[in-house]
Amino acid sequence: MTHQATARAAGRTAYPPVDPDAVAYLVSRYPWVSHTFIDSEIQGLEALGRTVHRFSVRPCPRQDLLTDHMVAEADRTTVLLGDVRATMPAAHLRALRTAPGSWVGGLSRAMRTGDRTARARLWQTFYFAEAVTLLDHLRRIGVRHVHVHFANVSADVARLAVHLGRSQDGPAGGWRWSMSMHGPTEFEAVEKVDLAAKVRDADAVMPISDFARSQMMRLVEPEHWAKLRVVRMSVDADRFTPPPGGRQGRPDGPLRVLTVGRLVPEKGSPVLIEALADLVDRGVDVQARVIGGGPLHDLLVRRVAERGLADRVHLVGPVGADRIVEHYHWADVFCLPSFQEGLPVVLMEALATELPVVTTRIAAVEELVHDGASGHVVAPGRVDLLADALGDLAHDPVRRRTWGARGRQDVLREFTAAVTAPAMDAALRAVRPR
Repeated sequence: MTHQATARAAGRTAYPPVDPDAVAYLVSRYPWVSHTFIDSEIQGLEALGRTVHRFSVRPCPRQDLLTDHMVAEADRTTVLLGDVRATMPAAHLRALRTAPGSWVGGLSRAMRTGDRTARARLWQTFYFAEAVTLLDHLRRIGVRHVHVHFANVSADVARLAVHLGRSQDGPAGGWRWSMSMHGPTEFEAVEKVDLAAKVRDADAVMPISDFARSQMMRLVEPEHWAKLRVVRMSVDADRFTPPPGGRQGRPDGPLRVLTVGRLVPEKGSPVLIEALADLVDRGVDVQARVIGGGPLHDLLVRRVAERGLADRVHLVGPVGADRIVEHYHWADVFCLPSFQEGLPVVLMEALATELPVVTTRIAAVEELVHDGASGHVVAPGRVDLLADALGDLAHDPVRRRTWGARGRQDVLREFTAAVTAPAMDAALRAVRPR
C-alpha cells in the first residue's frame, strides 16, 4: 500500500503525488550574500526543467537582502525557524498522532548522533525538532529528495528528516538526501560536524573539487568512494563580463587592486594591506578596494592608517550582486591572499571579467587558477611574495590582458551553469529511485 493510501486508511491528511524529480534545497540561511553560488546552482537546475523548492533553517534579515533578486528568493523560501509557533507544534502533533514510534525512534537517534559532548547532543534535539517540521513540509509538496550545501546544521536536519521518512514509509518511500561539500572548515572539524558519518549516510556527495573529494576519501571506506562525484560551482559569465570594449590595459596611473571577501582571519586581508604598503615603499603607485564586511574591519582601518595608506585603500563594505561587477571592471588585478579556502567563487567572478589574479597556493585554488597563465599563485602568508606578484603585473598591461583572457576561457570551460548544472542534474538523477 502506498503512503498516500495508508494515510487515507488511517484518516490522515491525503498528501499530493510524489514528484520523483523534484528536489528541496536546504541551506542554513538562504538567500545570503556569501551563498550566491547556491542561487546560481538553483537557477541552473530550474533552467533544465527541474523543480527546486527552497528551504532555509533560519531567516535572512531583511536588511541583508541587498538586491531585488535576493528579496524575491527570500519570498520563495520556506524558513523552518520562521513562524515557529504556527508550524512546528502542529508538525510534531501530526507526527506523534500518525507515527509515534518513528517520532520516538528519531529523537533517540538524534540524541546518539554527532559529536560526543552534552552540548552537541542537546543541539541534535533541536535539529530533530526542525527535521520533523521539514518532513511535514516535504510531504505537503510531494518531495522526497533533500540536497544541502556544507556539513552543517542543514545536513543534520536533512539526515534526520530522511531517516524519519524512511522509518515511516520504508524503502519504497523514495526518501534520499545528498550533500555538496566545499571545505575546508569541515575538514578541520571532522568529529564536530560528524563528517565521516554523514558521507556514509548520504545517498550522494558532490565535492566541489578534486581536493575536497580526496579529503573525504581519506575519511571513509573505499566502498563509499563511488558516491563522491565532483560537481563544480559556477559563475554567471553573461553577467560577469569584461568591461565594455574589453580590458585594454592602462600603462600609466596606479595599479588598481581589488579584493572581495568576508573580513575574517582566514581571508588573509591584513597580509594584503602589508603587501600594498611594501609596494608603495618600492615606488609602485597603487589603489585598492576592499569589498566585504566582518570582524576584522576595525583592525584593517587601523592598519591602513598606520601604514599611511588612507588615500590609497578604500574599505567599501559589503556590496550586492547587482553592483559588484562595476568593481571588477574598475580593477587591473584581483587579489585573494587567503590562508584557508575551498574553491572561491570570487576568483571565478574575477577571471570571468578577464581580470588576472594573484592568490595563494591552498586547497583547490590551482584547479582554477593556473600559475603563470591566468595569474600568480604564491605561498600563503608571505607579504614579500604577494608584493612581488602584484608588482610584477603593475607595469605590464599586455600580460594582464593576456592572462585575463586565458582566465575567462578557463571559467567558460568548467565553471558556468551550462557545464555545472547538467553535472548536478546528473548527480541527482543517479540516486533517483528506480
